Amino acid sequence: MSLSHTVEAYLGRKPDFLNEVILQNDGDGEYIKEWGAKDKTEPTDSELESAKVEGDKIATLAKISNNRQAEYPSIAELTVALYDTDDKSAVEAKRAAVKLKYPKPA
Repeated sequence: MSLSHTVEAYLGRKPDFLNEVILQNDGDGEYIKEWGAKDKTEPTDSELESAKVEGDKIATLAKISNNRQAEYPSIAELTVALYDTDDKSAVEAKRAAVKLKYPKPA
């Protein structure tokens, strides 16, 4: 999916992409412009290829999370649901529908 998710998988954590690992795209695809991570050396092409599958999983989960967040009940709806049984049932139904619409991979 994206090099940022592959780098995240390689490091085993989310790096600071503004100061620690700088990615760039000059029109021919993303590449690592600067590597400043102290806990691991800059990955080889082979290491990046090995991390790609896990990076794709991270990207998929991030997309699911973003989609769910966009459709979940608002803070206002949740607040009202704390005090109203009917509203609470509606919120629970809405959350269940969103989870069904955007399931996490097995």
